[in-house]
Parts: sequence; C-alpha cells; structure tokens
Amino acid sequence: MSVANTSEAVSVALIDDQALFRAGIRMLVESQPDMRLAWEAGDGSEAVALAAEQPPDVMLMDLRMPVMDGVTATKKISDAAAREGTEKPKIIALTTFNRDQAVVEAVQAGASGYLLKSAEPEFLLAAIRTVHSGYSVIAPGSVHDLFQHAARTVPPAGPDLSVLESLSAREKDVFLLAAKGLSNSEMAESLFVSEATVKTHLRSVLTKLGVRTRLQLVAFAYEHRLLG
Repeated sequence: MSVANTSEAVSVALIDDQALFRAGIRMLVESQPDMRLAWEAGDGSEAVALAAEQPPDVMLMDLRMPVMDGVTATKKISDAAAREGTEKPKIIALTTFNRDQAVVEAVQAGASGYLLKSAEPEFLLAAIRTVHSGYSVIAPGSVHDLFQHAARTVPPAGPDLSVLESLSAREKDVFLLAAKGLSNSEMAESLFVSEATVKTHLRSVLTKLGVRTRLQLVAFAYEHRLLG
C-alpha cells in the first residue's frame, strides 16, 4: 500500500467520513518515502478500536463525523493510553473552520494541534513530521485568536488563580510566558536564566497542571481566564 515500508517510516492513520477526502490524503501520504498509511476509518468509533489494535505514530482526525465525533475519539484514545501507560499517538485535528470550538475541545482532549482541511499538501506533510517529532502544530494564523474566541463564548469572570497554587513563583512566570507563546530562548532571556532551567520548569508546570503539550497549556490558560 505504501511506498515506505521500513520501520523508520512514520505510520499515519486517517479518520474522516468523506471517502473522496481520504483518497486524496492517502495518495499524498503514500507519495512520501518517510511515511506509510497504517489504516483508515470512517468514524471515531472505528478509529478508537483500530488505534487499540494498531496504534499509529500520527493520526489525522476529522472533528465532525457520524457515530462518534473526533473530539470524543481523541479523548478515548488519550485516556486509554494514559490508563495503559503506553505512548499516545500524536493526533492532528482536522477542521473546516478556523474558529471552531471543537478544536479547543480536541486540544483539551489530547490533540497535538489542528489544521484546516483546506491546508496546502506541503503544510499537511510538514505538520505530520512536526508532531511526530514531539511538537505542536496549528493552522496558519494566531492560536491565541482561536482560544480568545472560545473564551468569549462563556460568561465573563475574573481569573481563576487558584489553579496555579501548586506552582512555585518561578514556575508561574514560566507558565504565563509560555501561554503567551514565547519560545524557550525568549523565556530564558526574559527571566535571566538558562534555556535548560526554563525546560526544567516547563516540564514541572506541565506535570503539575496535568497537561501534555504547550498547546494544551495555552488552552488551559484561556479556560481559566489567565490571559486577556
């Protein structure tokens, strides 16, 4: 099925209820020497079952599908991996709209990022490689616009500072800077510490807050009204 059948190839699973869309992505993935298509599914329920049997490296997950939507499937797959102590597949949420509340929910459920279904092929391939390397990826534009839009859908209230009580003073500094989108080097310069120190604090912040990625950290900050 795939051009790449070596163990080094990134295994990709595609979950979408539109057969024509799947066919296009299948051809794109199979054209890459460093990728292979692991399997396809037409809804979230099928994806959850297949992910348990044949966990891929990266999953492209449509958010709006019949039977089981992509947000629910993402949460079930993430929860199963956490329960079993196994590595969770990196999940890229696919959406038609840039400001989609389901994207926020998918990130909170464990997605490593999101892309518009209209993304350029080269961008999609780069996103697969990026999340496989352990980084987050977002559709072109500002991720903060997305979460600010989501924050406006809930009743206004003051910041919930109680969620940061487990963090030290320096960890709070790192949390707020990371939530604003600063890189490790930028945080190190701002706090007058080394990048290694920033990385140590950031790992501790993620663990204490129960989030897995920097993208989830941004979502957490907006959810608790810690950013304007």
